[in-house]
Amino acid sequence: MIKEQIPGGLLIAIEGIDGAGKTTLAHALARILETAGATVVLGKEPTNGPWGTRLRESAATGRLSPEQEVEFLLHDRRQHVEDVIQPALARGEVVILDRYFPSMVAYQGAAGLPLDEMLHANDFAPRPNLLLLLDLAPEQGLERIRARGDKPNHFETAQNLERCRVIFQQLELPNKRVIDATQNEAHVLRAAHAAIAEALAMRIDESGNDAAENARKIARLTAADIS
Repeated sequence: MIKEQIPGGLLIAIEGIDGAGKTTLAHALARILETAGATVVLGKEPTNGPWGTRLRESAATGRLSPEQEVEFLLHDRRQHVEDVIQPALARGEVVILDRYFPSMVAYQGAAGLPLDEMLHANDFAPRPNLLLLLDLAPEQGLERIRARGDKPNHFETAQNLERCRVIFQQLELPNKRVIDATQNEAHVLRAAHAAIAEALAMRIDESGNDAAENARKIARLTAADIS
């Protein structure tokens, strides 16, 4: 299959508290968009790089200070942006991220750090063309974590997740779409697809004829896959 390029690319970030279904949705959207002709780069944060690895280890062994977490996250994200995200967008690819800078704002904000300062610290990070916020109550998220055989870590307490959820809800960011994550996977996927169609339509308006035609092809084929 000939891959279609979208000049400037398309950046999709999936956010929400633990157990909301971010990883499941990211992989489902990647499969659909690849079938539709897009080249998809699927990423996550924290990454598997040295800074991200140290952060994930701290979730199991005991949290770092919020300031240390922010320092590690920013180092990890800068490397991710420079090595993966920006090059993929420059190639006209679709980048799907399982967590991005809003997670830092929510989780470290829940630990007491100023939200505005953390948003400003992430000015270097490209803003998503689409920010999907999967919303559900912490109790349901924790149930899902246990149901898949995992044990909640230091970040995953009902009180902490509720603080994070409130911050996610209150964040005023461009292109943010809230999806009810209490629904089944098929419902969430359909809602995400509708939001992607809107994001592609915006790219069509912003781009020239060739870019518009590529975006239309992907949107048309993606719609066929979902229906």
